[in-house]
Amino acid sequence: MILTMNKHPLELNGKYLGILREANDLLGNLDALNARLEEDGYLLIRGLHNRSKVQAARQFLLEKLDENGQLDTSFPLSQGVPAAGKRGRFPGGNKEVTHDQAFLDVVESPEIMDFCEMYFDAPVITYDFKWLRVIPPGGFSGAHYDIVYMGRGTKRVLTCWTPLDDVPFELGPLMLLVGSHRFEAIRRTYAEMDVDRDHVTGSFSYDPIELIDRYGGRWGTSSFEMGDVLIFGMYTMHASLDNTTNRFRLSTDTRYQRADEPVDERWIGENPIAHYAWTKGETVPMEEMRQRWGV
Repeated sequence: MILTMNKHPLELNGKYLGILREANDLLGNLDALNARLEEDGYLLIRGLHNRSKVQAARQFLLEKLDENGQLDTSFPLSQGVPAAGKRGRFPGGNKEVTHDQAFLDVVESPEIMDFCEMYFDAPVITYDFKWLRVIPPGGFSGAHYDIVYMGRGTKRVLTCWTPLDDVPFELGPLMLLVGSHRFEAIRRTYAEMDVDRDHVTGSFSYDPIELIDRYGGRWGTSSFEMGDVLIFGMYTMHASLDNTTNRFRLSTDTRYQRADEPVDERWIGENPIAHYAWTKGETVPMEEMRQRWGV
């Protein structure tokens, strides 16, 4: 099976792309979960969320998309097919959407909060800013570390990627570069960047093959069902496959950390300031910065 990221072909179970391994058998064993996260850079947990809550959040989001004229009404609402020319992307700061109870019932559920408290062995918080992704046909995400977007507080932050749909391969699921949290040259350079401070484009690469040829590792992905989660740290390189369907892909990525550690001020509060300088004014291309860094 050939999948693509930015139209670069990747053979599933070939040299560059494999299947992520599940961590459900480790639940309840903190030492084993820590060891797996240190080894792989991620935890794939099936069915952590209540599926009915995810379905309710998805229905709410589709209705909002329909209200905004984003959906092709000749198709059933449940399919989430975009109207001609519509990109469907909600800004994460749209609290009418991301702080609706149906959405919060997923991203602030007892299931995910309890998991994070178990993992950190301490009370936790989740950022007030919620990232919502509505990826159109042909859309994908470039390869990046999260640290360059939210690195001003503790570095011990977990990202939880939650599909708000059943996501087969052709819908463009997330993929992780397994082992990339140990790429020291990238951690010493790119990972020290702050997109608001440095005015640099955020994605490290749009070519999944050159990353492996240069640094090693192997991309991993999976098909997903509503209720599944993919959890990883700030230094795990991730991207998404191309959405090759005629439908929107709905997902959210939310962040969790210990409540007693410093928090990046851009993402908390009644009205988080979010990115206040990134992409405003002249922005340095990542290609130029990579040449300067020698990576």
